[in-house]
Amino acid sequence: MEEPLCCCEYIDRRGEKNHLVACCCDCEDLDEGCERWLTCRSLPPGTLERIADTILDRFRIPWLKGAIKINISLLPPLVLLPVFLHVAALHFLLALVILTSLPVVVLWYYYLTHRRKGRTLFFLSLGLFSLGYMYYVFLREVVPRGHLGQTQVVILTCGLILLLVALSQAKRDPGYLTSQMSNDKSPCQGSNDLPNRKILGSSNGLHGAAVSGIASCHAKNSDAKGYSRMLAEGLDRAKEDWCTKCQLIRPPRAGHCRLCGICVRRLDHHCVWINSCVGEWNHRAFILVLSLFLLTSIYGITLTLDTICRGQNMFIALFYCPGTYADYSSALSFTCVWYCAIVTAGMGYILLIQLLNISYNVTEREARLALREDTGRRLLGGIVVDTGKYNQGFLYNWGQFLTLGSPTSQHSAEDIV
Repeated sequence: MEEPLCCCEYIDRRGEKNHLVACCCDCEDLDEGCERWLTCRSLPPGTLERIADTILDRFRIPWLKGAIKINISLLPPLVLLPVFLHVAALHFLLALVILTSLPVVVLWYYYLTHRRKGRTLFFLSLGLFSLGYMYYVFLREVVPRGHLGQTQVVILTCGLILLLVALSQAKRDPGYLTSQMSNDKSPCQGSNDLPNRKILGSSNGLHGAAVSGIASCHAKNSDAKGYSRMLAEGLDRAKEDWCTKCQLIRPPRAGHCRLCGICVRRLDHHCVWINSCVGEWNHRAFILVLSLFLLTSIYGITLTLDTICRGQNMFIALFYCPGTYADYSSALSFTCVWYCAIVTAGMGYILLIQLLNISYNVTEREARLALREDTGRRLLGGIVVDTGKYNQGFLYNWGQFLTLGSPTSQHSAEDIV
């Protein structure tokens, strides 16, 4: 029986027991890198990656049943966001430079991680910490001025709480597919029977999966011609819906997420802001998160501008508020308002695209595939792509979306296909 780990011990990436005190020991790659740097020699390929992996593996804090690993991507927003906002509050030009640079840096980091197909907690950390820090500035700098009523503060607080609850729902299982689903019926009964792992592992797993799914229908249909036709159609469809990574036949509209490494029912996209896929089971919660964020953020911006720019229209005050930089408290509040406005504009655009896609019954993944294969048509100035495959009208599309995850929606999706 293995001895339990103490609070400072952990199992490293090589499967060996290690201790936090020894975090600077056994650093051969780092020692070699320093030696080569001092002697002006180039590093061998992969040395920097190994050094980074070692540092990330040893970045831990003591815990009850062993030291736990801290994801280093959580830390930059916690440090950089307050620093940048406080520096931006010093002068109007500094605010202009910093608030213009922040979206550029975030987009650059997004494309960097997306190209490397890596998951990161940076965006989730940035989003959650931004909410918390904006609320902290609101309570510390805006509420003490005495211009807001208790009811307004309670409404904003309730909006923030509801937003966090909706976010926890959106972080749940989006509809991950596994290779064995014992509760599914056979394909001929309107469900999606996923093949057995032993069949999938064979060299002709695709053929075996299709035949095994269709053969169950043969017992109920003894007509030879009908069976041959079903077999041919099943093989064609199996080739189209077969996932070589997960080794399963995907149901209609499912897709493989290269970041999560698994297939998802009715995959829309992988959202870095919630660090999860948006699929059949959490799409409604994702729309609710965006809607609540938009309402809460706009309400908070309105209350703050009404406090620091008394008697001015909100839209005018956002661009022209005399005396804002006369005192640091007003300058910090005004800087946070602009930061919230930039983030709200981005989230508003995402929500708009989502609502239009729902209205045309198309997912982000399907829109990208349609553009790549030149099978869709751009509408409304190109911001939405209609594939023409699942669109059954505005009311029907929204009715299907609002029942996502229910047995009725699964059968209707299969009937369309």
